[in-house]
Amino acid sequence: METRPYVPWELMGNFMIDVFKAYGVPEEDAKLCADVLLESDRRGIESHGSNRFKPIYIDRIVKGTLLPKTELEIVKETPTTVVMDAHDGMGMVASHAMMKKLIEKAKKCGMAGGAIRNSTHYGIAGYWTDMAANEGLIGITGTNARPSIAPTFGVENMLGTNPLTFSMPTDEDFNFCLDCATSTVQRGKIEFYARSGKDTPAGMVVTHDGKTITDSAEILKMLTQGTAALTPLGGGPGDETAGYKGYGYATVVEILSSALAGGEFMKSLSGVSPEGNSQMYHLGHFFFVIDPEAFMGLETFKKIAGEICRQLRASQKAPGYERIYTAGEKEYLVWQERKDKGVPVGEAVQKELVALRDKLDLPYVFPFEEQ
Repeated sequence: METRPYVPWELMGNFMIDVFKAYGVPEEDAKLCADVLLESDRRGIESHGSNRFKPIYIDRIVKGTLLPKTELEIVKETPTTVVMDAHDGMGMVASHAMMKKLIEKAKKCGMAGGAIRNSTHYGIAGYWTDMAANEGLIGITGTNARPSIAPTFGVENMLGTNPLTFSMPTDEDFNFCLDCATSTVQRGKIEFYARSGKDTPAGMVVTHDGKTITDSAEILKMLTQGTAALTPLGGGPGDETAGYKGYGYATVVEILSSALAGGEFMKSLSGVSPEGNSQMYHLGHFFFVIDPEAFMGLETFKKIAGEICRQLRASQKAPGYERIYTAGEKEYLVWQERKDKGVPVGEAVQKELVALRDKLDLPYVFPFEEQ
């Protein structure tokens, strides 16, 4: 049962927009960035929502490792492809521009693909793939990130959490949307655990001596220091639980995120220079859009996709479990539960919101202050 206080969606959105604007983000860009963050909370993906508003976006703007104004450059373009340089601006702004172009191209040519270099954190990957699915298209994306994952048989953080994400339209009320990291846990989830005073489950992080660690705050410090790493999806450091699968997929995302755009990769994405100073992250993202009309038609695709999901949910349940879900369903159900309530915010986020408001002298009163 949810015990945290709720902040209405409109209030939280307007607040985020005003804070972004106060730190130099143009108004239309601020509206988009706020919507991407709130979409995470709408889906219950709190590791990438309002929990990350200040530490990942505002703090980085202040530090100078994220530019508030996004100057996009088209490096190369063909009828079916685009390569962009985001010049260290808002990754969400760059990704939105990319997806708009690719959707248009895919509707004309059947398929389209693009890549962005010198970008920054682009929020939940499912936001971009759902842009395609909501237009009756298939969306695929991935992004590299700060080094976090150790390769199988290793303990050094080399690869980012590197999500590989798909959205597909169905004949149901929600898209099939698979949006998850290629590590056993994403870095943002550990940040959420730390803010909530919770330990990270054992086996998700390995130290340089090959041992697991569960103290979430300590894990974040060690990840930054490079003395601990996330295990790849499947586990590690060995291959007994098939962690080589997650390691392999993380590497696929790393290659496509950097090589397609001629961008940077792995250790160069740490945000820290060889001298130990803060520097730009220079992240890369890739995107593909496919039009089912170019195959056997959208309605055929949606019907079959929906039927596959329904048959999976109707299959025999394991003892003690009442329900089987398909990707995107839990997120849809969270939205049904939260849409009239707002964003649940914990104590740590409450303090950040109040501090930002007071610092910028913004005219907001949050519901949790009136309790």
